[in-house]
Parts: sequence; C-alpha cells; structure tokens
Amino acid sequence: MSSESTSVQSITASDSRPPKLLDQVRHRIRAKHYSLRTEETYVHWIKRFIVFHGKRHPADMGAVEVEAFLSHLAVDLNVAANTQNLALASVLFLYRDVLDVDLPWMSDVTRAKKPQRLPVVLSRSEVERLLAQTSDDVPGLIARLLYGTGMRLMEAVRLRVKDVDLAMSQVTVRDGKGAKDRVTVLPQVLIEPMRVRLLVRHQMFERDLKAGRVDVWLPDALDRKYPNAGREWAWQYVFAASGLSKDPRTGAQRRHHVSEQTVQREVKQAAVRAGISKPVSPHVLRHSFATHLLESGYDIRTVQELLGHQNVSTTMIYTHVLNRGGRGVRSPLDAL
Repeated sequence: MSSESTSVQSITASDSRPPKLLDQVRHRIRAKHYSLRTEETYVHWIKRFIVFHGKRHPADMGAVEVEAFLSHLAVDLNVAANTQNLALASVLFLYRDVLDVDLPWMSDVTRAKKPQRLPVVLSRSEVERLLAQTSDDVPGLIARLLYGTGMRLMEAVRLRVKDVDLAMSQVTVRDGKGAKDRVTVLPQVLIEPMRVRLLVRHQMFERDLKAGRVDVWLPDALDRKYPNAGREWAWQYVFAASGLSKDPRTGAQRRHHVSEQTVQREVKQAAVRAGISKPVSPHVLRHSFATHLLESGYDIRTVQELLGHQNVSTTMIYTHVLNRGGRGVRSPLDAL
C-alpha cells in the first residue's frame, strides 16, 4: 500500500471520529441559539463535573455522581445556592440535550434552596449622589440609563441603534431574559445625551466604513438571512468598544460592545466616592428604578412590563419598601 493511500485512509479515519464531548456540548448549545456566556458557563461546570469524578464518561454515571458533585460544591467549596443550581442545570443539559439520556433519576437530585433575600435599593438621594459621581462618558451614561429605564446591564451594553427611539422617548429591549422583547421608557433628561452619543457613534461607524472593517455580531441566523445587515448603521451597538476584537466562535474581527466590567467598575467606584455604605452594583440601579416607580404610585403591572418580568410575583418583591418602618408598625418605644 502506498504512503499516499495510507495518508488518505488516516485522514478519513480521523474525519469519521465523533467530536469530543465538550465540542458536542458547544455544538448543541449553538444549535439552540444560547448565548456565548451560557456556553462558557455550561462547558465550565460540565468539565468540572467530569474532572471531579476522575474523568469518567458521564454516560457511565448518574444521580449518585451528580449528588456527590453538588454536595462537594456546597460542603467543601461553600458555593451559593444559585451557583449550585447553575452547576446542576449544566450537568442536566449534558445528559438531556447532548447524550440524549433519559433522566428518571432527575427527581431524586436535590436542588439547593435559594435564600429569600430582599434586593438592595438606594434611596432617591443616594441615587442622585451616586450618579453625580459617575463620569460623563459611556460608562456614566450607561449607569444613568440603567436607573432611568430599568434595563439589566447586559441589555444596556448590547443596545443597538435601531432600538433607540428618541422621538417616542422609548427603548426597545430585544431578546431580554426569557428571550422576550419589551419596550421601556427613555427619560427626557437622557434624550440629548443619547443624541450626542449616537452622533459620536456614527462618526466611528463612518471611519470603520471607509476602512472596510464595519461588521457586528447578529443574533441567531440573521447574518445568513440578511448578509449585509452587519454592515448597516441600524444594527450597530450604541455603546461600542473603542477597538476591534476577535469573535471567539468564528474568529472574525469585529467592533463589539463595551465591556460590562467597565460599567460595573464605574458604578462601584462612584458609590465609594458618594459615601454609600450599601453594596452597590449596576443591578441595584434596576432595583431602585422599580422601587421608586412603585413609591410614585405606578401600578405593579406597569412596572412588571417595564422590567420584563414573566410573573408579577417577581415584581412584588419591590413592594417591601412601601411598608416603611418595620412593615408599617409603630414601635411602642415611640409612644413613651
């Protein structure tokens, strides 16, 4: 047999091998149009599950091994309930969606009970002090947008030009949590800053266009359905990064949106400068948006729609601030 035919046979044999398990996980996640962040998270926990059990194949394991892994996370590593449940969701995705294994033992796996904690909410004066300490550039504008619209951080940094309606004073949030679209209010005080931001962003877009490097990531299969959409102004990120970056999935060089860590750092540092002792993150501004609307007399259903909550019971947690001072009870000490 010639060396050439041997080479062809080896290539054919190599091509016929099934992809590695983690690659199968990635392919399945992408087929279901999950986000890159979900992909990274699921792969991370599945890999840890496999390594924890001495790199045994998951097909040879079941409920006992899943329980042991979750117990290790809770007892040895003392992870939060949300983290433990995220690890469980990742492992169950592996069995159900990748290995196509029936899960009769799924009901036997114990899920961590989430603690019932009230959200951190800033008072109106604290929000005013916080925002006064933010910068006038992109991170500061996003911080104002979070409080003014109730958007989640990733919804804000992923905002596209076509979804900002200055004339109607509204923002359309695309593919929010639960893959839902919704419309929220754009504050009047942010109309002009957003107009300026769009002008600056358009100048950046024109420079990229002349340099032949205009391209933006499109959700789902839109890049195949509308091959030119990624080079159109309407689809560009409002808050684009200053430089190009490599798409981890395709390797394409694109101008991505600004990093969420930049906004997180801005908000935390502004809280320190404002002398706020509460634990402050960008999501606290969303909590404060909802709470202050309820304080102003807006009905719970309206707030639910603005936040994009599927169930009104999720929005109901913000009513805790309406029962001021120990649930409205007057302490007997005040009667002395």
